[in-house]
Amino acid sequence: MHIHILGICGTFMGSLALLAKQNGHQVSGCDANVYPPMSEQLSDNGIDLIEGFDPQQLDPAPDLIVVGNAMSRGNPCVEFMLNNRLPYISGPQWLGENILKDKHVLAVSGTHGKTTTSSMLAKILDQSGLNPGFLIGGIPQDFGISARLGESDYFVVEADEYDSAFFDKRSKFVHYFANTLIINNLEFDHADIFDDLAAIQTQFHHLVRTVPSNGSIILPSAESNIDKVIKQGCWSNKYSFGSLEGDLWQFKLIQGDGSQFEIVHYHENGQEKERSQVDWNQTGIHNVSNGLAAVIAAYQVGISVSQACGALSDFVGVKRRMEVVYASKGITIYDDFAHHPTAIKTTLEGLRAKVGDALILAIIEPRSATMKMGVHQAALASSVGSADRVLWYQNSDADWDIKGLSSAIKIPSRTISDLEKLIDATVDLANSSLHIVIMSNGGFEGFHGKLINAIKNLSSPA
Repeated sequence: MHIHILGICGTFMGSLALLAKQNGHQVSGCDANVYPPMSEQLSDNGIDLIEGFDPQQLDPAPDLIVVGNAMSRGNPCVEFMLNNRLPYISGPQWLGENILKDKHVLAVSGTHGKTTTSSMLAKILDQSGLNPGFLIGGIPQDFGISARLGESDYFVVEADEYDSAFFDKRSKFVHYFANTLIINNLEFDHADIFDDLAAIQTQFHHLVRTVPSNGSIILPSAESNIDKVIKQGCWSNKYSFGSLEGDLWQFKLIQGDGSQFEIVHYHENGQEKERSQVDWNQTGIHNVSNGLAAVIAAYQVGISVSQACGALSDFVGVKRRMEVVYASKGITIYDDFAHHPTAIKTTLEGLRAKVGDALILAIIEPRSATMKMGVHQAALASSVGSADRVLWYQNSDADWDIKGLSSAIKIPSRTISDLEKLIDATVDLANSSLHIVIMSNGGFEGFHGKLINAIKNLSSPA
């Protein structure tokens, strides 16, 4: 079957393309924005990419068109597809019906940490010999690919609350029918499609309703936004986790930056059941919590705590999640897929705990739909406190007063709307002990590579 994917370079749709290819289909696709790492991954796997939406690409017609949720009415390919009654389906529905229906599905949901936690869980299952399939909204460096079919009954999927398609406004995750579900956290996001937090909680309760009674829901303790979802009705086994006394699953920090910690599992009577240690390259309490959630999910399919912790200790990480893309002469540059103030805050806090008094420069492109709308302005102002300086990039799509935000921040802060000037401002701050964190959920107009070249061209750090 020839499957053509509209919006193929999105993290979800690109991963779905890989699964379709591995499943024996001829796969092609198109997108407006084609940039690494997804474009490279698709090309390396023999998937034909077309830039733009000229409807001539649908003649002759493919057997099926899979429509990404970035597509809307008015798109030339969408209009041609509808006018000519070509067969089409949303990506999540195709995934649920063609890949997941006969699997034990381990789904990872939440506002933050889905990609990282999914990658951790896939790593644990794989290192334990279960050879899972997975679809992850990023590229785990442990696998070098964002999706695979696997050779077992287990499948790990990043379960996103964003809508499925222009013709299906339900959240993606309702198509997955998880057996084991992680809900990491829950905050207001995606202001372009959700009016408020309650609307998101409604979608999460739809998700909870799909988990069977012999399935498992894994959630942090003392998270009021999640508690409100669960109180609407829950028919599955619940496992809460955290660092509070009384939690049957706990993490205990050994190093304050989260690079070394213990996971302890208790019996219902409070007696210790199993304890094991993780020593890894990750930092931040958020990643410790992600790791604990992954361990609990793996435990549901028979993997011991010690096995899981051993796998986590070998976990490399995910591309664009605090990925070190340059390190020389005391200057380290990180690429981070930041999309929400809480993610920015916890990431910078984790780095601060790791590097101590070293200088941290945060360079942020507020690019997500919610941030572009200016919804999180107050939270953004307080999210960067662990950095020493922050540079904001006002791209052409941001139609709110980022300069006003910059002036409200207590640390030195500037807003720059020209990419070359942003590079110059960064180079001016370069010294022999500097951590530069680039935060954007897009290609950032090639800023990462341009900055690295500019830093390399310095005769010596200033």
